[in-house]
Amino acid sequence: MDCWSSSLTVDEEFEKLVIRMNPPRVTVDNATSRKATLIKVDSANKRGSLLEVVQVLTDLDLLIRRAYISSDGEWFMDVFHVTDQHGNKLSEVDVAEKIQQQLGPRSYSFRSLTRSVGVQAASKQTIIELTGRDRPGLLSEIFAVLTDLKCNVVAAEVWTHNSRMASVVYIADETTGLSIDNPERLTKIKQLLLYVLKGDRDKMNANTAVSLGSMHKERRLHQMMYADRDYDMSDANSGSTSDRSKPLVTVENCEHKGYTVVNLRCPDRPKLLFDTVCTLTDMQYVVYHATVIAEGPEAYQEYYIRHMDGCPISSEAEQQRVIHCLEAAIKRRASEGIRLELCSDDRVGLLSDVTRIFRENGLSVTRAEVKTRGSQAVNIFYVTDASGNPVKSETIEAVRKEIGLTILHVKDDAYSKSPPQESRIFSLGTLFKSRSEKILYNLGLIKSCS
Repeated sequence: MDCWSSSLTVDEEFEKLVIRMNPPRVTVDNATSRKATLIKVDSANKRGSLLEVVQVLTDLDLLIRRAYISSDGEWFMDVFHVTDQHGNKLSEVDVAEKIQQQLGPRSYSFRSLTRSVGVQAASKQTIIELTGRDRPGLLSEIFAVLTDLKCNVVAAEVWTHNSRMASVVYIADETTGLSIDNPERLTKIKQLLLYVLKGDRDKMNANTAVSLGSMHKERRLHQMMYADRDYDMSDANSGSTSDRSKPLVTVENCEHKGYTVVNLRCPDRPKLLFDTVCTLTDMQYVVYHATVIAEGPEAYQEYYIRHMDGCPISSEAEQQRVIHCLEAAIKRRASEGIRLELCSDDRVGLLSDVTRIFRENGLSVTRAEVKTRGSQAVNIFYVTDASGNPVKSETIEAVRKEIGLTILHVKDDAYSKSPPQESRIFSLGTLFKSRSEKILYNLGLIKSCS
């Protein structure tokens, strides 16, 4: 064991001791607000605390309408205004217990920053990580290779942004249903997938890896795309995004208090807070205070951050990098295209057949979520035509007839199609002079930064 590993182990054991002595306290308040349930979290402050809590709330399918965050010092205090997916207050009486349980065993998952190794298998499935240049038909080729290699795709998530693609694919042996741990077989799988990813244009920047699987899947996708520099706008077709839906991110220093202030405004959608907090955390910034408001079609977020060494951002170049990375984090999940939902009996080769039909009809998959629930395959695809334009209705109907009208359905995504209402648009300067002003004023932050 090297010195770095030994030091990391000591730090982890110390933090475990601190958490055992000061376990997180979660309280649920259903009386204060008529519109939302308030979830209050108090715990010892440690790196990744905010991301950990937001991840738990997100995984419970809760929508965060407001949030007030403070972690300056050794204690971490958050208040989240949440609803269920239908916009209703929470009715479950054990929600606090669920959150508290999740904050225990998962509290160290954020440490697995780069545990992607050459040959490792998870206990139930083998996890394959793929990155490369996006192109029409790529997903079809990937699933076809896995089917030919006698691999059953149990689950997968695919993101595309700025002509890049990242995916995490969970596979099992077609015959046994168990994880694949034979080194020679894994090497062959990686080599053939890498060949597909490279294609004719991406000889240097494609990558395949077999993951240990200890990290949250969506966080890992953010890290993969960040490492792949999808935020680099040098060859981006950024003009395809309308001004109305484009994120607005500003970064400036609050010199009097020694913070860097990040303001963000964009169309609201589920998991937005997770995406931005995840990015700031992985860029090695610490969020000391934050205010989030997402009660209408737009979301507003304000963060007071520093480097891990306690210093604010020191250069304009770094400020621009933060802006580009946050914009990329928001756009990765803001899917373009028509949402198709497929629900059918699961079988080996299903994804290969479905994506082949997409490809043969000129459809390009911009994002995909693949799940298996018992014997059922539950899959979501966002599709455009090969040029990134909307797909004609007759093409969609032709695809549905070929796959099955009863198993492939078109679902409108209200979050990507509903334009923001002009009457609800505020400037960032006036937004945080509402209810959040009181909290930030008490922290001594508003006066010096307004």
